Amino acid sequence: MKNYKRTKYTCYFTYVAMSSVFSLPPMLFVTFHEMYKISYTLLGTLLLVNFCTQLLIDLIFTFFSKHFNIALTVKIMPLITSAGLAIYALVPLLSPENAVYGLIGGTIVFSVAAGLCEVLLSPMVAALPSEHPDKDMSLLHSLYGWGVVSVVLVSSLYFKLFGTENWAYLAIFWAVLPLISSFLFFISPMPEMNAEDEKKGEKKRGRAKGIALCAVCIFLGSSSENIMTGWISSFMEKALLIPKSAGDIAGMAVFALLLAFTRGLYAKFGKNILKALFIGMCGAAICYLTVGFSNNVIIGFAACILTGVFVSMLWPGTLIYLEESVPAPGVAAYALMAACGDLGAAFAPQAMGAIVDKYALSEKALAVSAATGEAADALGLKFGMLCTAVFPVLGAIWIAYMFAERKKQNAA
Repeated sequence: MKNYKRTKYTCYFTYVAMSSVFSLPPMLFVTFHEMYKISYTLLGTLLLVNFCTQLLIDLIFTFFSKHFNIALTVKIMPLITSAGLAIYALVPLLSPENAVYGLIGGTIVFSVAAGLCEVLLSPMVAALPSEHPDKDMSLLHSLYGWGVVSVVLVSSLYFKLFGTENWAYLAIFWAVLPLISSFLFFISPMPEMNAEDEKKGEKKRGRAKGIALCAVCIFLGSSSENIMTGWISSFMEKALLIPKSAGDIAGMAVFALLLAFTRGLYAKFGKNILKALFIGMCGAAICYLTVGFSNNVIIGFAACILTGVFVSMLWPGTLIYLEESVPAPGVAAYALMAACGDLGAAFAPQAMGAIVDKYALSEKALAVSAATGEAADALGLKFGMLCTAVFPVLGAIWIAYMFAERKKQNAA
């Protein structure tokens, strides 16, 4: 019998190694603006390129996963990450006048790998023999948070010692870790993974309904998580008036730390994932409403970072429930989950931004600002948090519906 322990640990290490492609670029935007005179609009386009590339990969694997050699794709996925980071770093280093082309090209390449990571690592861990597959899945996703914390701390220390102008060498360092992942995958046994479900008739319709329930759930869960992920730094600086460096470390890093810690706790002690999802949605809604209504800095700060506890299981928890409710869902189902999650990660933060801009310029906001002395953009951020609380509220309602559906299925 094959021993898959090294395979499982390699999946874990790869998730940590991949976190650099998500957390390093935003830390460098100001540096790119100052060094290469790249506009903030174009820098924002890098995020759009990242999302669109990942979503494209998700959709390709949703509909065409049976045409891929899944095991080989997993093995070369980290090499694609390293290639993307190398392009991202070396083109600006060797040809500063063409920096923007290197950044865009590198982003496209490592975003392909990021999309593959979302699509393939979860079903691979699910396919490995285990007594506690739900806890293995939770641990896998907890390592993303630990990876973000590690990248933020190591990169911050590097910039302190060597300066942001030498950022390219740091990117090359982060490109080395995926090479190790690829080597480990090539010497590890690979499990069989279903590329596409082939069941017919009533059983297939039941599976389709279960997958659809999870697809909506992960969209709402990802929306609830990524609104705070994307806006916590701006909210702390503009609405809570916390200095940016302190807000980034005490806000972003602690948020990611709580995200990872809670996922790790579920991996060790967790059970009844649907109940955990319901509590997470309700808790996230309370946090968003508290952030929006509170005028107390300490309460607002606490609500921001505690959101990390409640949203921690919304993405991985949906995948756990998918495995429980849809036997052997296959790579295509996981790809659909990744696509819906990425859609929420893009749509909800963008909706928050539109609300902030619209409200901050409204007559009501300007009148309140004049009366209280609070900046209009701070009022816009608070109003945005209130409005986007709709995502976890809808999520809680949806999960209550999933409870009812499961009860009906068990009774049948």
